[in-house]
Amino acid sequence: MKAILVTGGAGYIGSHMCKYLANKGYYPVVLDNLVHGHREAVKWGVFYCGSIQDQDLLQQIFNNHNILAVMHFAAYCYVGESVEKPGKYYRNNVANTLRLLETMLENNIGKIIFSSSCSIFGEPDKVPIGESHPQNPINPYGRSKLMVERILDDMDVAHGLKSIRLRYFNAAGADPDGELGEDHEPETHLIPLVLKTALGQRDCVNIFGTDYPTADGTCVRDYIHINDLAQAHLLGLEKLLDGSPGGCFNLGIGKGYSINEVIETAGRVAGKTINSQPADRRPGDPATLITTSEKAIRELGWSPRYSDLHSIIETAWRWHRNNPHGWGG
Repeated sequence: MKAILVTGGAGYIGSHMCKYLANKGYYPVVLDNLVHGHREAVKWGVFYCGSIQDQDLLQQIFNNHNILAVMHFAAYCYVGESVEKPGKYYRNNVANTLRLLETMLENNIGKIIFSSSCSIFGEPDKVPIGESHPQNPINPYGRSKLMVERILDDMDVAHGLKSIRLRYFNAAGADPDGELGEDHEPETHLIPLVLKTALGQRDCVNIFGTDYPTADGTCVRDYIHINDLAQAHLLGLEKLLDGSPGGCFNLGIGKGYSINEVIETAGRVAGKTINSQPADRRPGDPATLITTSEKAIRELGWSPRYSDLHSIIETAWRWHRNNPHGWGG
């Protein structure tokens, strides 16, 4: 049995990863404290309720299962909250991750796929952003991800711990089969907020900043479908299992869409007019984040299926329409 520990496996990205792993012959072992995850989303493998800071529980998992590698998604990821509560982010995203890595090493588990982020780059000097772009995060969330990347480099030198860091841009969309979708509390991600507005659950979408140096004044982001992310994680895992030394890879579709374009595209997909209103900028938001994924395509053999915003939003709309109250419904 090819067991993979998936921390944060009840969350949006983690749950999609578990389904993808199971469909490819792996056995997901899910560890999630359900602070932001959903028990209903754990449909594949076995579930342990708890935190990565619980070393006794981690040891129990490693005793119970022959874990080949770890996929680590158990991070807090709200940029605005990280500015307001940096200690919370450094404790969980950095200190608890270090505890996980040390427990892995104590159990001779030397391979990890780390869920990193485009936020490590901060305000880009140029776009598209490649892997070698200067790393100057402008918020504690991004700094916490960069700290872990550097810890992983040091752990490799000192202990031979091999890692693949996947720096993805804006994860979006939903399981094409309709079994899984995006549901956060509170919801801060743009596409779910737009679709909730289309469903009549919100009066309008707030546009945080309309004076950015972009074509229409709103932030521009590179959106990547959740299943394409899962594919990249699996390819990275198999590279590590085959003896790869690891590395860092940026993941996106290489095209940016503004907030206004997301709202307009979602309106076309849903067949509805989606109201919006301007609001103040949020702290820590860069104007434009677009990547190039040439390295992942070349070295991992990554072949993303969803290459445009319309097809990404279509899968999200299908899930939100069928699950208007998310997992709570």
